[in-house]
Amino acid sequence: MEKPFAITLDIGSSRANKTGSWRTERAVYTNRMPPCNDACPAGENIQGWLYEGEEGGAGYERAWRRIMEDNPFPAIMGRVCYHPCETACNRGQLDEAVGINSVERFVGDEAIRQGWTVSVDVPPTGRHVLVVGAGPSGLSAAYHLARRGHTVTIREAGPMAGGMMRFGIPRYRLSRDVLDAEVRRILDLGVTLELDAKVTDLMALKDEYDAVFLAVGAQLGRRTYIPAGSAAHVLDAVDMLRDLETGEKPLLGRKVAVYGGGNTAMDAARTAKRLGASEAVVVYRRTQDRAPAHESELAEAEDEGVLFKWLTTIKQVDAGKLVVERMELDDSGFPQPTGELDELDADSLVLALGQETDLSLLDGVPGLVVDDGVVAVGPDLMTGCPGIFAGGDMVPYERSVTVAIGHGKRAARHIDAWLSGAAPEPVARPAPATFDTLNTWYYADAPRSHRAVLDRARRESTFDEVVLGHDESTALLEARRCMSCGNCFGCDNCYGVCPDNAVIKLGRPGESYLIDLDYCKGCGLCVAECPSGAIQMFPEEI
Repeated sequence: MEKPFAITLDIGSSRANKTGSWRTERAVYTNRMPPCNDACPAGENIQGWLYEGEEGGAGYERAWRRIMEDNPFPAIMGRVCYHPCETACNRGQLDEAVGINSVERFVGDEAIRQGWTVSVDVPPTGRHVLVVGAGPSGLSAAYHLARRGHTVTIREAGPMAGGMMRFGIPRYRLSRDVLDAEVRRILDLGVTLELDAKVTDLMALKDEYDAVFLAVGAQLGRRTYIPAGSAAHVLDAVDMLRDLETGEKPLLGRKVAVYGGGNTAMDAARTAKRLGASEAVVVYRRTQDRAPAHESELAEAEDEGVLFKWLTTIKQVDAGKLVVERMELDDSGFPQPTGELDELDADSLVLALGQETDLSLLDGVPGLVVDDGVVAVGPDLMTGCPGIFAGGDMVPYERSVTVAIGHGKRAARHIDAWLSGAAPEPVARPAPATFDTLNTWYYADAPRSHRAVLDRARRESTFDEVVLGHDESTALLEARRCMSCGNCFGCDNCYGVCPDNAVIKLGRPGESYLIDLDYCKGCGLCVAECPSGAIQMFPEEI
């Protein structure tokens, strides 16, 4: 008599039949790329630190240390980053994106409050790197280089560190106590900061160091020719914001016009209101939807009473008034003059037409290429002159604090590799964790918590921070809205639904489960029921 296959006739467990041999596919725990991580210009492991922060208590410090592996400015970024991670967040297709930026601010503020510090845990390399510029890119590079054991000296042309974080972002967006605390943490690693030390001849300094990282910010206001009367009062937005930071209050008058449509224009108009202007109007030659300013900046400016004249350009400036011309967009979206002129009362005109970088220090550097006001660099951020790297505003990438911080980290990795003669380790990019890979019905409804803002009366008369932070309970709830896209968070679903008991709970950090392939038949039920899409099926090689 033939015995039926897979029936155990002997006394004992049915597990004596290792039914995994029937399998044509196997389930594998994988880590997909969360869209938030993928969109972060600073390269943060956002899903990873949110996972730590969801625990609360000691989890906040673990979350902070995860952030600090990539970004030394969590409290600053929680205030000034325009959070492209949230735009990419899968939860935005379910209800609203996770308030990643608000949680990062809470964790960063908690670190300052608790006095958490980082350390250099590797022996000194004996290599000395010069960083030119103490803005976000330069400070980020110095931080990562110091933690890799290198000696770092920063030379800064200005009187204080911070670059455009200090001289371009007003206090109502970034508290100077927060900025100072996070800069001090970097210097405490042993980084040397030389202030009022402008570099004018790079080649004269180059041989004193093993490598150089150029991180000169775009701190020169872009100019344009506008006919002006002798009594006209015209000033630059970048200079105005810098002077204000150094204690010089600009004289603007009661009615102020700001020419431009970017974030600096919004900051200039909002600052004018705080300095006593009864009216601040932004003049921009395109429509609102084509203005480069971030939506939140536009909304906050409008809420504070800033006025806007879209599709308008300035033809002439005289004492107390502007001559403006109505524009219209052509088929390609470019503004064209209409010939319709009007007058606009204005005691002063603030130009906010963009920024440029002073590249005079690069004169005479062999092999270095400057094109259209920026420095050409390779994928490793090295210029055409060996040993000289560049990042931030002076290279052809998007200009933002977060991008600059990411450049600093990336440059430090390549400088370290160049100094050691080793190729940098390749960065693996897992498959994306798209919305369709998730089982969203497993996640409870959880409305997003939005940060409170300062009362309008105080916003118009003080430089107090406008956007306020979450308290601990709100930040914790917001962190727990994360769906951990593409990464296992130990929910036990796979363990509970496996019909063959082939999933083994390990309970080890970073290793929650193991699939016993002696019994896994490759049914794919665990994959189908994984909330975060962290398990994938792969064909067996037969």
